[in-house]
Amino acid sequence: MRIGDICSYNPPSVATIGFFDGVHRGHRFLIEQVQREAVRRGLASAVITFPVHPRKVLQADFCPRLLTTSQEKLALLDSAGVDLCILLDFTPHLASLSAREFMEVLRNRYNIRVLVIGYDHRFGHNRSEGFGDYVRYGGELGMEVLPAEAYSLPALPDGRPVSSSLVRQLLGEGNVALAADCLGYRYFLNGTVVGGRGIGHKLGYPTANLQPDNPDKLIPANGVYAVQVDIVGCRYGGMLNIGVRPTLDNGADRSIEVYIFDFNEDAYGRPMRLSFIRRMRGECKFASLDELKQQLLRDEAAIRQALREAEVLQ
Repeated sequence: MRIGDICSYNPPSVATIGFFDGVHRGHRFLIEQVQREAVRRGLASAVITFPVHPRKVLQADFCPRLLTTSQEKLALLDSAGVDLCILLDFTPHLASLSAREFMEVLRNRYNIRVLVIGYDHRFGHNRSEGFGDYVRYGGELGMEVLPAEAYSLPALPDGRPVSSSLVRQLLGEGNVALAADCLGYRYFLNGTVVGGRGIGHKLGYPTANLQPDNPDKLIPANGVYAVQVDIVGCRYGGMLNIGVRPTLDNGADRSIEVYIFDFNEDAYGRPMRLSFIRRMRGECKFASLDELKQQLLRDEAAIRQALREAEVLQ
């Protein structure tokens, strides 16, 4: 996948546009439509997206709760097989353009010949125009505008469409299994192992504390999870706790700490990825450390079984 903004040469392309946070199944379904049209017309396939959330540019205090960082998003788009990814810097000037002016930029500067969008997609300064307007502007500019087919997932109740906001909602509820169905992969956190308080070691469960690479990345709901752990070039199962550790009177200091099964190396300072498989229970306050340890033993047995079912552990 070629990546660029204003390239010296942009091949004539069939494109779609959006922030594509998470690059979920709905996004991939849209990208597949772009690819089919591109093959049919002998053009390149392109995705137009933004490295920074547009609202964060316009509202400095906006916290986007990202499903994917910019680099993670690019890697997922690359795996989707598009020929070209055009990264647009969303600036106040770009935000001020009308829909027609923006489409003119796409046609003249980026050589977009066909634009595939959904009926509910809006762009332009006041976002008041709709699909019919885009079709008309495209006809005037020499750009064909096509409607995208809708995507639905049978696992979702009430026929709700897959969306980034829905995935955020599911992760906020701790439903990482259904979120994975929507994404098409397990939700993950990338970061670095940092020092903790050492309580887990005293309980017989030494943990690696994760500091996420990007503070805007969404952290799922507090609780205990079965996770896959990628560290030092190897893959392990793990027992993860997200929360404030109420038994230890940790205050409001939220931590992400994982006990890595069958791992005996020094993890401090190493990069680590956690992939979420199942939420086992919510975070609880126990009457004593001994009661907490007994629960950890039960959690470990249940999580090892969950990881075997997910084929993470043998």
